[in-house]
Amino acid sequence: MEIVDSLWLNVHLATLCADEGAFIKHGASGAYGEIHDGAIAVKGGKIAWLGAQADLPNTFHAKKSHDGKGAWLTPGLIDCHTHLVYAGNRSDEFEARLNGASYEDIARKGGGILSTVRATRAASEDALLEASLPRLNDLMREGLTTLEIKSGYGLDLETERRILRVARRIGKEFPIRVKTTFLGAHAVPPEYAGRADDYIDLLCQQILPALADEGLVDAVDAFCENIGFSLAQTERIFNAAHRLGLPVKLHAEQLSDQNGAALTAAFNGLSADHLEYLSEQGIAAMAANQTVAVLLPGAYYFLRETKLPPIAALRAAGIPIAIATDCNPGTSPLTSILLSMNMACTMFRLTPQEALQGVTRNAARALGIANETGTLAIGMAADFALWNISRPADLAYKIGGQQALRTVFGGEIR
Repeated sequence: MEIVDSLWLNVHLATLCADEGAFIKHGASGAYGEIHDGAIAVKGGKIAWLGAQADLPNTFHAKKSHDGKGAWLTPGLIDCHTHLVYAGNRSDEFEARLNGASYEDIARKGGGILSTVRATRAASEDALLEASLPRLNDLMREGLTTLEIKSGYGLDLETERRILRVARRIGKEFPIRVKTTFLGAHAVPPEYAGRADDYIDLLCQQILPALADEGLVDAVDAFCENIGFSLAQTERIFNAAHRLGLPVKLHAEQLSDQNGAALTAAFNGLSADHLEYLSEQGIAAMAANQTVAVLLPGAYYFLRETKLPPIAALRAAGIPIAIATDCNPGTSPLTSILLSMNMACTMFRLTPQEALQGVTRNAARALGIANETGTLAIGMAADFALWNISRPADLAYKIGGQQALRTVFGGEIR
């Protein structure tokens, strides 16, 4: 007899397993790796068995059994690109733009990212945590079990540290996995106005090494854009990350083609994100290194962008596509991963299957944890969500108002 911690019975499984062999092994089929009338066993926070309930070994003895009552069970959802921790509010800028003000007008009055920097610098660690919790709770209600949180609203050592400490606290104090990303190269701080190269020196020589030494950084990002940092400056950041043994990712090709995606691929980067202006050269480089393309439909929608990411070319090149909220105060105040899926389908013409893959297995790849979570398979973390839906496509179909029936993180119901 094998004792397991829990059994989930009478569920339909959407395994999202990328390995066709695993589909066959566990009796899965179809676009989502479906197992109808299935069961899943959990032991030690990991999946110990899954398959058709009729094939469940009679040697299992469960400490707890749960009746899924015919619900669908998917991997826990993953938001692989957020700026969740910040202070302040920029709805005034949103209103001003709709009343005719330009971005330049707002910037001259001290608005834009630097207004968030001022508010975040003025906030204590506890205040930043408190401000972030409503956003966190919105995401967790939708079956989210893994979350990436970037810094980048401090632009100095003290505040960048504070943001990353809050991100680490969220991962310790709440039942969710948090991966942290250092985004010091988000904008040039006011005290370095006109001296972007000097600021890059500060990041590479002092701030990033200090934060990495404190164990606060899982990956390194930058904003490579004509209104951000140049390709050469971004490469300096990447070299600093490489020396510290940290993986990289990039805000790339959102507003123009800076060849940032190709640079990211050259550094074996985890992901290139946004990608509206991605070139054929960038696509080829990403394909060669299997760098994940992270699409951010919330920012596309909020900024009323008109140039679509090259979805067909990404598909043709076999590049994994992930989807994220890009939750941030200026360009994507979005706290619904399910709405991100719907937006990706309606605006980018992704299929519901691609959308669900984009917030599970491909999002896990974008965070470098595909061997840990993002699919349902033996040995993977027991991170999953139960849904009152008729079929997996319903998760991308419905516009708002949908929550997970239950979310399980590391085998525990939260």
